[in-house]
Amino acid sequence: MATKWNLDQAHSEINFKVRHMMIANVKGEFKNFNVDLESEDDNFKNVKAHAVIETDSVNTNNTDRDNHLRSVEFFNAAEHPQITFDTTSLNDEITGNLTINGITKPIALEVDFGGINVDPWGQTKAGFSFEGKIKRSDFGLNWNAALEAGGVMVSEEVKISGDLQFIKA
Repeated sequence: MATKWNLDQAHSEINFKVRHMMIANVKGEFKNFNVDLESEDDNFKNVKAHAVIETDSVNTNNTDRDNHLRSVEFFNAAEHPQITFDTTSLNDEITGNLTINGITKPIALEVDFGGINVDPWGQTKAGFSFEGKIKRSDFGLNWNAALEAGGVMVSEEVKISGDLQFIKA
């Protein structure tokens, strides 16, 4: 019998980082997302997870950049309002199918299971950290600009990371 775990949104985050102008990183996050998680037991070896990220919730602390990321040149939030991820396995890494802009590709992310603990209110919680990278052009995120000194405005590689905390249902 599967155990359902609900996302503790107050203690969870999904972040990304991309090289800008080949000299520095620009960081961002998604503010609105949810993950449905089911496990066969508390070791999380056999899990099913489905994540939904609202593309219009992208936040880089710059309104103009956020609006550009929501546009057809990047996430096309009007036509593709959600990014999804469905697990295929979880061990020392989590593998699954990531869909951005209607394009689905398999990815693998390193995952660290932080363990299980009971909070002062009697809720059983489990925590995970993850990180990895994707090639943005694999998902139709092709916009770029050449720089006068050589190179491009936005790197091809996007680093993804996050911390997720779940409450046992």
